[in-house]
Amino acid sequence: MATRKEHDLIGELEISDDVYYGIQTFRAMENFNISHNRLENFPRFIRTMARVKKAAAMANCELGLLDKKKEQAIIKACDKILEGGYYDQFVVDMFQGGAGTSTNMNANEVIANIALEILGHKKGEYQYLHPNDHVNLSQSTNDAYPTALRMALHDYLSDLAKVMEHLKKAYERKAVEFKDVLKMGRTQLQDAVPMTLGREFQTFAVMIGEDIERVLEARRLVLEINLGGTAIGTGINSHPDYPKVVEKKLREITGFEYKVANDLIEATQDTGAYVQISGVLKRVATKLSKTCNDLRLLSSGPKCGLSEINLPKMQPGSSIMPGKVNPVIPEVVNQVCFYVIGADVSVTFASEGGQLQLNVFEPVIAYSLFNSIVMLEKAMKTLADKCIDGVTANEQICSDFVYNSIGIVTALNPYIGYENSASIAKEALNTGKRVYDLALERGLLSKERLDEILTPANMLNPQMIAKK
Repeated sequence: MATRKEHDLIGELEISDDVYYGIQTFRAMENFNISHNRLENFPRFIRTMARVKKAAAMANCELGLLDKKKEQAIIKACDKILEGGYYDQFVVDMFQGGAGTSTNMNANEVIANIALEILGHKKGEYQYLHPNDHVNLSQSTNDAYPTALRMALHDYLSDLAKVMEHLKKAYERKAVEFKDVLKMGRTQLQDAVPMTLGREFQTFAVMIGEDIERVLEARRLVLEINLGGTAIGTGINSHPDYPKVVEKKLREITGFEYKVANDLIEATQDTGAYVQISGVLKRVATKLSKTCNDLRLLSSGPKCGLSEINLPKMQPGSSIMPGKVNPVIPEVVNQVCFYVIGADVSVTFASEGGQLQLNVFEPVIAYSLFNSIVMLEKAMKTLADKCIDGVTANEQICSDFVYNSIGIVTALNPYIGYENSASIAKEALNTGKRVYDLALERGLLSKERLDEILTPANMLNPQMIAKK
C-alpha cells in the first residue's frame, strides 16, 4: 500500500495515501478510541465544519490574506463535503481531549488534501496549501469548533421541531377521531370525572405543541457565535475586520442570521446556551415519557387492565406466555427519554467544569446534545408512525367505566349537595350499586332530571348552576 510521510511537532509517521486525513487525525484515532462514535456518524456536524472553513476562506481572501487560487480550491473542497462526499474521512472519536482540536484538525487536513488534488498536487504536499496556514487561517479550534457546534445544533433543532410537528399532527388526528368517545378521567389513578378520549389525545397534542415553541426559542440562542475570537476571544492572528467579514460570509452560505458576539472573550468560555438547550430537551423527554406512560396504562390488559385503547400489535411479547403482546413502541420511547434526561446531567457537569478562558469539555456536550436530539427524532417518528396512527378505541369499555363509576357523583354534587353525594358514593362503593340507581332510590332527583344531568354534554362542560 502506498504511503506518504507526514510530520508534526511530535515526529514523523507514514500515512496511507488512500486517506485524506493527515498525521494529527491519525494520532487522535490512536489516542481516543473511546465511544466508537466517530465524526462520520454526525453528518450535520461535518457539514457545519465545512461551512465554517468555507466562510473563513472567503473572508481571508476578501481581506487580502489568502490568494484567490487557494481560496477557490478550499471552497471547492468544502462544497464537495457539503454535497455529501468524504464523510468516511472524518474518523476521530467524538470523545476527545483538547477541546475539539482533533475534530478541527481532521477537517483542516481533509479539506487541505482535497484542495491539493483540485490544484493538481498530491496529498500531503502542504507546501502548496497547508491545513494550518491556509485552511485554518484566522481561526483557532476555540472559535471554529464551537461555531460549527452551534450551527449544527441549529440544524438539529430545526429537524427536531419538524418531527415534533409530525407527532403533534398524529395526536390531533386521533383527537378528531375520538372526539365523541366518552370515558372516565382519572387523578391519582382514581376515578375522577368524565371526559372524552378525543380531549385526552388533544392534550397530548397541546403538550408537544408547547414544547415545539420551546425548541424554536432555544434554537435562537445558537445564532450567536464566537468566530473571530481565535484562541481566547482576543482575536490574535486575525485581521481586525475579520469577525464582521466572516459573519457576512456565513450568512451568505447558510441563509441564517448568525451574529458574532459583542464580547468574544465571554462568548469563548460561556456554555450557558448548551445548558439551556439541554434543559429544553429534558423537558421534551420528560413530557414525552409521561405521554408514553399514559398510553401504556390506557392500553393495559387486554382483559385485566383498563383496555380503553388498543395499540398496534407490533410483535409477540413473550418467549413463554403465548398470545402476549407488549406496548413495545411506548416502551422504547420511554427508554430514549431516560437517556436524554441522563445526558442533561452530563451537559450540566461539562458546562460547570469549564475553567478560565475556555471550556475544554465541549466534545462531550456536543456528543450528548447531538445524540439526544437524534434519538428523540427517531423515537418520536417511530411513536407517530408505528403507534399513534394505529391506535383504536374500545368505546363500550370507556362508556361502561363512566356509568359504572362512582366518579360521576361529582356531576350531581351541585344539585343534591356534597353530603348526599358523599353518602351515595360510599354506598355505591360498599354495595356495588350504580350512582344512578342510588340517586333514584333515594328520590333525590327525578329520572328525567338525572338523565339530563348525566348527558355527556352536561358532564363535559361548565354549566349554569342555579343558586341553592
